[in-house]
Amino acid sequence: MTQDPFATLGFQNRRRPQGLLAPIMWLCGLIATVAALTVGALLAVFTAAAVAVIALCASILIFFAGLAMRARRRVTVRARRNDDVIEAEKVGDTWVAYGWERPHR
Repeated sequence: MTQDPFATLGFQNRRRPQGLLAPIMWLCGLIATVAALTVGALLAVFTAAAVAVIALCASILIFFAGLAMRARRRVTVRARRNDDVIEAEKVGDTWVAYGWERPHR
């Protein structure tokens, strides 16, 4: 018959400290548990704060990008209005247009 290698992993088969060592071990385990919970809670708070700061920076970036896009659309519309106007006058039998060439070439 083969022995089960996992039979000694249960709670019933663990050795428990006896005598004066038992309460000291229990107190050390309690202190370690409280320390682990405290460190975990602090890390959770720092992570939440970091996510909040990243979200705030992203929202500010999106706000300024929206302002830039709005300003770009307004400048483009104004530039198109100025390009659409062409002055022309009739000289003899032909029409002569002014303002056809683009400035700053």
